[in-house]
Amino acid sequence: MSLLSATPHQPAVSEREARQVAEAAREQDWRKPSFAKELFLGRFRLDLIHPHPMPPDEDAQRGEQFLAKLRDFCETRVDSARIEREARIPDEVINGLKELGALGMKIDTKYGGLGLTQVYYNKALALVGSANPALGALLSAHQSIGVPQPLKIFGTQEQKDAFLPRLARTDISAFLLTEPDVGSDPARLATSAVPDGDDYVLDGVKLWTTNGVVADLLVVMARVPKSEGHKGGITAFVVEAASEGVTVENRNAFMGLRGLENGVTRFHRVRVPAANRIGAEGAGLKIALTTLNTGRLSLPAMCVGAGKWCLKIAREWSSVREQWGKPVAHHEAVGAKISFIAATTFALEAVLDLSSQMADEDRNDIRIEAALAKLFGSETAWLMADELVQIRGGRGFETADSLAARGERAVPAEQVLRDLRINRIFEGSTEIMHLLIAREAVDAHLSVAGDLIDPDKSLADKAKAGANAGVFYAKWFPKLVTGPGQLPRAYRDFHPAGHVDLSGHLRYVERSARKLARSTFYAMSRWQGRMETKQGFLARIVDIGAELFAMSAVCVRAELLRTTEAYGREAYQLADAFCGQSRIRVEELFGRLWSNTDDVDHKVVKGVLGGAYTWLEDGIVDPSGDGPWIADATPGASRKENVHRPIS
Repeated sequence: MSLLSATPHQPAVSEREARQVAEAAREQDWRKPSFAKELFLGRFRLDLIHPHPMPPDEDAQRGEQFLAKLRDFCETRVDSARIEREARIPDEVINGLKELGALGMKIDTKYGGLGLTQVYYNKALALVGSANPALGALLSAHQSIGVPQPLKIFGTQEQKDAFLPRLARTDISAFLLTEPDVGSDPARLATSAVPDGDDYVLDGVKLWTTNGVVADLLVVMARVPKSEGHKGGITAFVVEAASEGVTVENRNAFMGLRGLENGVTRFHRVRVPAANRIGAEGAGLKIALTTLNTGRLSLPAMCVGAGKWCLKIAREWSSVREQWGKPVAHHEAVGAKISFIAATTFALEAVLDLSSQMADEDRNDIRIEAALAKLFGSETAWLMADELVQIRGGRGFETADSLAARGERAVPAEQVLRDLRINRIFEGSTEIMHLLIAREAVDAHLSVAGDLIDPDKSLADKAKAGANAGVFYAKWFPKLVTGPGQLPRAYRDFHPAGHVDLSGHLRYVERSARKLARSTFYAMSRWQGRMETKQGFLARIVDIGAELFAMSAVCVRAELLRTTEAYGREAYQLADAFCGQSRIRVEELFGRLWSNTDDVDHKVVKGVLGGAYTWLEDGIVDPSGDGPWIADATPGASRKENVHRPIS
């Protein structure tokens, strides 16, 4: 059995064991319908999202009132240039957010919070993130993945009574999972929590602890050793940041989000009461994944804010900057970029609002929708910001301070590009999101045919699985041959008089969903147990699903706005533009499912790692410093100054 590299204090696990840990942590059942899951199975369930769900009037009124206060705060008390210059959010800004109640946006009013819906929480993050992305990251890390959310879902009443009032008004929280040599493979988690009487004793090091430098309360994932009376396993704890033995050893600095309070935290013989354990021993990863199901929506929320800002700047700049006798917006090369930004911003907001409203209603299982929103949002926001920099030309590459110093408007386009880059890594990198979504997308197949490709299953198990699979596919596969997408008048509600025709786009989504499901089936038939290694293929399957989901959300949102707003005609135009652009991307992805360079890429990678191409690296100098690639995380007492900085 080949083992992954491991330091002496880390558990050595095989790839298979790591997958088993992740599989055990994921939610196994589908008790509620899922639009995206059905889409991957070739079933276009428009009835699950149309008519577009709406928030109750009371929730909307409360949300709008808070947004008005937050907007005034952002316009009058947030100096984004100062945050960028000083690489720190001023204490008075954080205290002002506390006074507004922004720490408790998602906390129930009975605990002193604002009790906002997911829809309005995301609108608030988009707003504050547009003022400065580091502010959005602080509030998101505190509420989306920090202590409040896991307590809301898994906490005891005593824990909620003890911690939620603090978290709603005064205390900042952080989520601590990642370690210097542990990222998306938590089976190798090294931080330990050893039972000792009525306490657990924590030892270990956590990396990239967003909010960790200023946090008052921490959610810490640690491994409890199995022993008599203790099931053991990865477990979640609420830890007071001021506890003896907790040391923030470093405040990390990044290419973007310069105000981010992100650090390295060491635990040395930290005593945590058993009463602070969230859920049962061994339930930590399940708690983390469940928290992220809706917590991931915070990232596309801030991407929506960035897209809106990119559109505003692109519109204003392109109408005044002239080239060859006319504004640059009227040159097709620039106009295409502006159209992409406008259409994609509309689509991203449609995906976010639909997913968020479904989360609020709790009628649907949105684990795939939220993951798709995160994937789609982080990738497209980065592209929109990159296009804005290109539209601005040299000014896009110049800093806002430099622009102001020579008398021009201080537009921080390059900063937004830097700030957005982390979203493709935060809370599940694009590559991990592809794998996570792909696993959920093929869940129905694995449920009926998984034993057929499991090398550990007996012949009897495989025979039984084969029989079950035969029954399932005999009913399912014929339904992928034809559907409403082939009927010229299907979805005619989306072609109202006087508006562009969106019905053709929905017919395309329906046809493409069936094609996507057929492609997945062919791939499973072809590769069977090796399917999980075909990450390039799986990524394209997921990207097609993301585009189809976005097209669906866009059409449904356009129809909603047609019936509720004065700009319904314009919404239809944006929806038509996005769907046209998306269809081109989908066709390219379908083509690359079977015509690609995956095999030759694999050979090149083997050559690179084997040293076959080191001659290609000749002629350069490497400015990197000395030191190990991964810092030593051996448990023990800290030898560094504690840079923990509670907000006073």
